[in-house]
Amino acid sequence: MSLKLGDTFPNYKFQTTQGEFNFHDWLGDSWAILFSHPADYTPVCTTELGAVAKQAEDFKKLGVKLIGYSIDTVSSHEGWIKDIEHYNGLACGKFPYPIIAGSRKQAADLGMLDPDEVDKAGLPVTARCVFVLKDKKLKLSLLYPATTGRNIAELLRVVKSLQLTMEKKVATPANWQPGDKCMVIPSIKDDEAKKLFPKGFETAKLPSEKAYIRLTPDPSS
Repeated sequence: MSLKLGDTFPNYKFQTTQGEFNFHDWLGDSWAILFSHPADYTPVCTTELGAVAKQAEDFKKLGVKLIGYSIDTVSSHEGWIKDIEHYNGLACGKFPYPIIAGSRKQAADLGMLDPDEVDKAGLPVTARCVFVLKDKKLKLSLLYPATTGRNIAELLRVVKSLQLTMEKKVATPANWQPGDKCMVIPSIKDDEAKKLFPKGFETAKLPSEKAYIRLTPDPSS
């Protein structure tokens, strides 16, 4: 059951480092990022979870809840958090988000397992999945192999893009950053675009003479 964009995330009952809860109850109507890691007490994961913790306030300002996931136990997570805090220079005892102690079946159902990386028992470990959710639905997913760490700044960037493009009738081009020009979506006619974007828009001149690239200042700025 690999999730597709627009699918509702299953309402699993999760055991976590911050107690047991039904996922939908914890999520509410908020934005959220659920990200999986291969295993506790592993090097790349220790840097990743620490990097997310360091930027937890930046996600909070965007209204984004954070939650980690692997198929290790709660007690394993709790012990490992001390290493994460120490290695990344975090304040001890104030880890800012829960980590789920998931099941292998859940991980398989969600398409999280990495067939090329196995644990000591020879079983596939959890890949580095990222699920960005809003209204309990999948809005964006990223999938990294176990050997490649994620870029946390990119997760912040894509959330900002998603939030902007859900609110305004624009798209964001490659390498977009907040404040950069956005693109008027093709379904908007010029007359409507003039009303929607009072700062105006410019149309790129192309060899095809088709007017499908229209740039407008970031409407959130």
